[in-house]
Amino acid sequence: MRKLLFIIVLIPLLGAAGWWYFREQALPDYGPAYREYAYVSNGKSNTVSVIDLRTFEIAKTIAVGLSPTGIAANREKNEIYVVNSGSNNVSVIDAEKNAVVATIGVHGRPYFIDVAQDGRRAYVANSGSANVSVIDLEKRTVLGNVRVGSAPGLARVSPDGATVVVSNRGDNTVSVIDTKLLRVRSTLPVCQQPEDIAILPDSSKAFVACSGSSQVASIALAANKNSGPPSDRVLALLDVGRTPVSLALKPDGGEMTVCDFDSDSISIIETANDEVGSSVLIGQHPARGLVTLDNSRLYVSNFGSDSVAVYDIEAGRRIATMPVGSHPEGLAMSQDQRYLLVLDTQAGDVTVIQKRTARKLEPTEYSLLTMIPVGLQPNGITVKAFMVTRQKTK
Repeated sequence: MRKLLFIIVLIPLLGAAGWWYFREQALPDYGPAYREYAYVSNGKSNTVSVIDLRTFEIAKTIAVGLSPTGIAANREKNEIYVVNSGSNNVSVIDAEKNAVVATIGVHGRPYFIDVAQDGRRAYVANSGSANVSVIDLEKRTVLGNVRVGSAPGLARVSPDGATVVVSNRGDNTVSVIDTKLLRVRSTLPVCQQPEDIAILPDSSKAFVACSGSSQVASIALAANKNSGPPSDRVLALLDVGRTPVSLALKPDGGEMTVCDFDSDSISIIETANDEVGSSVLIGQHPARGLVTLDNSRLYVSNFGSDSVAVYDIEAGRRIATMPVGSHPEGLAMSQDQRYLLVLDTQAGDVTVIQKRTARKLEPTEYSLLTMIPVGLQPNGITVKAFMVTRQKTK
């Protein structure tokens, strides 16, 4: 059935030299030194697939540790970091060589990694050892392991780099870490089974999705600069749909979308006043959301209906639904925002959806460009665009 769907959708693209046109026009020509890759962690293959986004082909398959899950790119360095949950370590990939150049040991059962915006540190929550590993990315060593609550799922660093927020699924708390002192400055009881975290661009507030209580916690992040106690505190518990599993913040920070997995809906939160503005049916079991850089579109992967919904933020309505592979979850976009990459976890491939405007007077259209096979059980996806800095030796 998937093969038939793929052929049907691609027929218009293949006609009139369509496929070659899209390959030639895939991305702007930034010169011979320009590279743009998507990196996909394959949990059951113990590999990372590297997709060249100039050609939409596999450029390389890299062996990493056991059961790779979380993956992240460094904004300031041409490096990719892969969390290996089965071997309790992090693989460092040189994006210019597309090769593992270092392996950093952490503690028990890590799943995700977050990198500070200055590119100097990374933070890994170790769910099996109730701590967070703080990694110096320059020296490629662990600076320390900060004790937090039970079964931490995610450690998210604030945009200003001063704070790390940790969701502790085992004891329904959030740990707030001071990155300068490398210690927990606050432990806050929140709602049941806290998981995903979003932090506002000004680092003043964090939101935590609690899948066990159909709520999102709003938390003020404001360390007291005097000698008194820190002023981190829970501002509100916001009721949303059933099983909120992920948060998608608009780049301007004004609104946030909650994927309510078991309500087949999204909830829209006004971040300034902590109010749930609306709830919209979006598809079966929405898993992840991604907002475009211009704050105009929201893409939602519907895990249960093998589709991606396109939501117009200004109009407040769904404007398109695109079929993709089996059990889509992770989402990423090319640097120019023209291509949406959808991670099909059961199918073991990446669906590429193209956003294009055929003519000036016609509305924007979405079409399936291709499906790219990767490894078994793909878990995470990230995109890295850069100019090659090293000169090739003769």
